[in-house]
Amino acid sequence: MDVPNAIGPSETEPWVLPSRRKVGLMCLLATESALFTIFVVAYLFYLGKSLNGPYPKDILSIPWLASVALISSSVSADLAERAFRLGNRARFQAMLAVTILLGLGFLAATALEWRRLILVEHFTISGNLAGTTFYALVGLHASHVVIGLLLLTLVLLLSLRGAVASRQHERIQMLTWYWHFVDAVWIVVFLVVYVFER
Repeated sequence: MDVPNAIGPSETEPWVLPSRRKVGLMCLLATESALFTIFVVAYLFYLGKSLNGPYPKDILSIPWLASVALISSSVSADLAERAFRLGNRARFQAMLAVTILLGLGFLAATALEWRRLILVEHFTISGNLAGTTFYALVGLHASHVVIGLLLLTLVLLLSLRGAVASRQHERIQMLTWYWHFVDAVWIVVFLVVYVFER
């Protein structure tokens, strides 16, 4: 006597290939993770090997406010994506604008920090190994923030013109993933550059 299956054919869903866009983004993020890993390892390897100052531990201040702004922008990005999925266009646009403003605040704080380091502390990219690895790592991250902000701003402008439809949810979701990635990388950079050396 045959025992019936617990799950019949009508109850199973056919396997569907994952989205090519999502797979592509995951591959991009994996590549970017490897790139950031190389920069972090280089920073740690050369830490303390500069023959002359200034040294990061003596001149860097912990950027608490900038960090809170960037991490908070992940929350607002997630809220924007959720609002888009639910069809709440006004909330989506508002949360997207908040994300952009928080990201711009982070970049402004980074620019002010670099201004102080270069003009007051004379900590430059060519001054010593510490400067070279600091600006390479933090600058690499800042460039990713700029790319993310450009994409977020483009989506906001298109949405305000009514050119972003619900069928584009996957693209909005992938943009949110990228922004979360940028924020996650900042946590690593923050800990390595500003916390661990103290």
